[in-house]
Amino acid sequence: MNLINLFRSAFRSVAANKLRTLLTMLGVVIGVASVIAMLALGNGARAAVDSTFQFLGANQIQIGQRNSMQDGEYKPMGQKLTYQDGLNMPDAVSLVKRVEISASKNIRARFGRNTVEISASGVTADALENITNQNVQPVNWPEGETFAAKDFMGEGRFFTPEEVLTGAPVCVLGHQTALDLFAGDNPVGETIWIERTRCLVIGVLVEMESTDVKNLYKSDPNQVLMMPVSTLIQTLFDEEPSVYMIVHVRDAERIDEAKQQISTYLRERHQVQKDETGAYLDDFDMTTRKDILGQQQEAARTFSLLLAAMATVSLVVGGIGIMNVMLVSVTERTREIGVRLAVGAKQKDIVFQFLIEAILISLIGGLVGIVAGILVIPLAASLNNGVALLLPGSIPLAFGVALLTGVLFGLYPAMRAARLDPIEALRYE
Repeated sequence: MNLINLFRSAFRSVAANKLRTLLTMLGVVIGVASVIAMLALGNGARAAVDSTFQFLGANQIQIGQRNSMQDGEYKPMGQKLTYQDGLNMPDAVSLVKRVEISASKNIRARFGRNTVEISASGVTADALENITNQNVQPVNWPEGETFAAKDFMGEGRFFTPEEVLTGAPVCVLGHQTALDLFAGDNPVGETIWIERTRCLVIGVLVEMESTDVKNLYKSDPNQVLMMPVSTLIQTLFDEEPSVYMIVHVRDAERIDEAKQQISTYLRERHQVQKDETGAYLDDFDMTTRKDILGQQQEAARTFSLLLAAMATVSLVVGGIGIMNVMLVSVTERTREIGVRLAVGAKQKDIVFQFLIEAILISLIGGLVGIVAGILVIPLAASLNNGVALLLPGSIPLAFGVALLTGVLFGLYPAMRAARLDPIEALRYE
């Protein structure tokens, strides 16, 4: 019996019991659809993680104050992370190229009768370099065209490294902040009051828009007020605040070594001691892109494993359904098997006949499952913050899973049919 005839025979057998075949396929359909959805959600989660932390380069280390729970609230551990810590770091740590230092404070800014309450950002002179990586761009910027830090300046200029070192009383306004304070007039060269401190406006940023739809309503990139971090600390704080740093390492391949050097530097400055186990009680936290992505990817992998377990259960249930139906089919067609064996059919022909039937059921169920999985992805994505990504390789993989299910669960019934004794099979009623 050639392969074409085997397929014809298998198709007729499957089509003869449509309802039973449909119910048998249901488990495979659910399993394959789960595989498609699982892969899309897993890929989407990983892509979202990469997108979320793309602002942090491979050669950058984030350093912040470590807090601990004290009396029911989080309080800084040990000494604060200070402006001087960051200022002296490039000279003291050989692998550190430069350090971006920042701090912030909610303030009231005033010009004439116009007043705005805003969070003032104390930053270094290279702060605009970071804006290019923070999912914002100038409004109406041509799609696909790259932009640089200078493209974010609308009027005037940004402050210089010298102005940061000397604590110059200068500031740069966001587009909306300038409108709120100056009502459309040119603010460059004017002096505003920030709390009780006079500050010269030296520049205004262009109007910006978020490129990440998830951040559209979280914050307005145009409501900003930037000033040298040293100026912010000296004029707006009674007590020096803890700062936040982004350290740029000279060689990304040696970032772990750089972390060790920075730890040694900060431990010496902060006089960090060891605990009874010999571990340092650091009062700072260091994070790299690899650390963040590792944690997030681990969470994404756990989520994917959960979905994979659900898909596996569905496929096993579908496979058991296929095996059950094929065993029933073998029993119902015992006399037919006996006749075929009696007229010269070989055992492998019987095996192929029933195995092809099982594979046919699983493949049809797999095709339907693939379609169902693709259709259900938008619903699944809505339950996962809109994150799902179906890669082209996912469909062949799901199809292969369906094929494997048919082979694994159809093999035993097929072999059982082939091992029937022809004489006993012909006598079967």
